[in-house]
Amino acid sequence: MKEITLFENVDMSKSMEEQGINPTMYWAYRNSKEAANELLNFDDVIWDYDVEPIVKGCKEAGVREFTISSTFSSLIAALAAFEAAGARLEGLTQVHARYTDWQTGEKANIPAIRMSL
Repeated sequence: MKEITLFENVDMSKSMEEQGINPTMYWAYRNSKEAANELLNFDDVIWDYDVEPIVKGCKEAGVREFTISSTFSSLIAALAAFEAAGARLEGLTQVHARYTDWQTGEKANIPAIRMSL
């Protein structure tokens, strides 16, 4: 996965907002690294007010593709907001979950929506 220097150098003694970091995107980055995903994957709720900062943050960091594996209840509205902010829905893919599949002993593979900028 593309390393985002801003996220690697975050100062946890300061608020993320003070550092110009969207918290939803930051945790997606950390969780994606933990799961060993190739792309930034959002596995938790994306609030409507997060969409534009996420798109902006992705562009600034050179992230041109990301995935959404969360199945939160307002996912369709979030996808529409991403489209309005300039992101495109590219289809479905598979990503690694952060948890281990008890049958295989490996990170579980789960479906995700692939987005591009």
